[in-house]
Amino acid sequence: MSTGTETVGARAAADASLGADPTRSLWQRDAAFIDGSWRIAAQTDEIEDPATRQAFGRSARCDDGTVEAAVRAARTAFDPWAARDRPDRLAVLRRWQSEVELRREMLVEATVLEVGAPVDVAREAHVDLALEIMRTTLDELEGPEPVERIGNSIIVREPVGVVASITPWNYPFYQLVLKAVAAVAAGCTVVAKPAELTPLSAYLLADAAEAAQLPRGVFNLVPGRGDEVGERLVTHPEVDLVSFTGSTAVGAHVAAAAAATIKRVCLELGGKSASVVLDGADLATAVRTTVDMAMLNSGQTCSAWTRLLVPVARLEEAVELAVEHTGALEVGDPTRPGVALGPLASARQQAQVEGMVARARAGGARVLGARPVPDRGYFHPPLIVTDVDEDDEIVRDEVFGPVLVVLGHGGDDDAARLANDSDYGLAGAVWAADTETGVAFARRLRTGQVDVNGAAFNVHAPFGGFKKSGYGRELGRYGLEEFTEIKSIQV
Repeated sequence: MSTGTETVGARAAADASLGADPTRSLWQRDAAFIDGSWRIAAQTDEIEDPATRQAFGRSARCDDGTVEAAVRAARTAFDPWAARDRPDRLAVLRRWQSEVELRREMLVEATVLEVGAPVDVAREAHVDLALEIMRTTLDELEGPEPVERIGNSIIVREPVGVVASITPWNYPFYQLVLKAVAAVAAGCTVVAKPAELTPLSAYLLADAAEAAQLPRGVFNLVPGRGDEVGERLVTHPEVDLVSFTGSTAVGAHVAAAAAATIKRVCLELGGKSASVVLDGADLATAVRTTVDMAMLNSGQTCSAWTRLLVPVARLEEAVELAVEHTGALEVGDPTRPGVALGPLASARQQAQVEGMVARARAGGARVLGARPVPDRGYFHPPLIVTDVDEDDEIVRDEVFGPVLVVLGHGGDDDAARLANDSDYGLAGAVWAADTETGVAFARRLRTGQVDVNGAAFNVHAPFGGFKKSGYGRELGRYGLEEFTEIKSIQV
């Protein structure tokens, strides 16, 4: 499966212009990137296209020896890289940025193939947003190093050291940019472990690092399995910080395993975000936007607004609007422009979503919007679920699929209670008659990020969670500071 003859042709031309080895398929990879060069792995794993259920590529399956070599390379590279001044570091990283941007269409194709994201979603939400974040992260290095004085103390921030960047399968390139690029920009060195389902965009980032002549050992890539490569990185005594995005259950294990070596951990985990519609808000706009956010990336988005809370008197109206808008979302071949939802990422993910929906239906919930979808891949229709109790599984737990739950609330206090009655606190939305009312309500929500009346995503603002959604922040200045230590110098 490809993204069409034009994209394949563009990729072939790009391969030639970027000096790619014409004897090697772009998606057949068998090596780790360590200390500025490629090291062949003893084993490889197949990469599956979730839209066809067919293997289309391979990736290295690294072992303990490979991890040791990568961590050793990162440790050796750390002191000279951290010692470079900002302008020098920035000049090197701008070359990396340029090489990554040259691979834009290849990154789009990789995302369509390994994630199953529709080509429009892959380009806009996965690749172009990540490229913007890479640019703005490097922009943070413009100007002098910030120095603060408190009395007779000089307060400085210094790079934390070797960072293990462990990324998920749902937004593989985006998440790797958030972690690895910010860590390297802060003066750290990185060992990156992409999800075993979706490692190929990480290979493209490593290709760009090699082409940009990033100093040896600054960025290392060790694909493999979480219980092998990931576990070794988390427990390795020479890794100073682990930045992990994934499920809450695995995040808890990461935090516990890292504690043995007293290393810092940044966790971006699950979510069950509420989109709250208050009296006087534009219901139609709120519902349409919430449906779009809930279904983005086939619902496989940790910050998706998956609970829609509306005034109880307008519950049926909201449900009808949601079902109507959901019905307009095309599900199908992710290579076709205009398709809104592609497949889920794996058979396991499909089974999880189907199981939660089936249990909700058996418990008396109304499940609306079901329609035929392609049966070749791991497709699932976008659904609206209502007539549920606030303690039901589908209300409280992360589905991670194209499912929106709609509940009624009895006013502002009840809406705040329902929104906060969750183990999670990653994101959310408020829809109000005016901005002042919306902001006041947003301050009542125990969540890391809240959009008021459909406000635009801000790549400079910090992103991260409360409660079981994790801790630590990504993006902008706060994202860079996550990879630093604070030192006080008395004078």
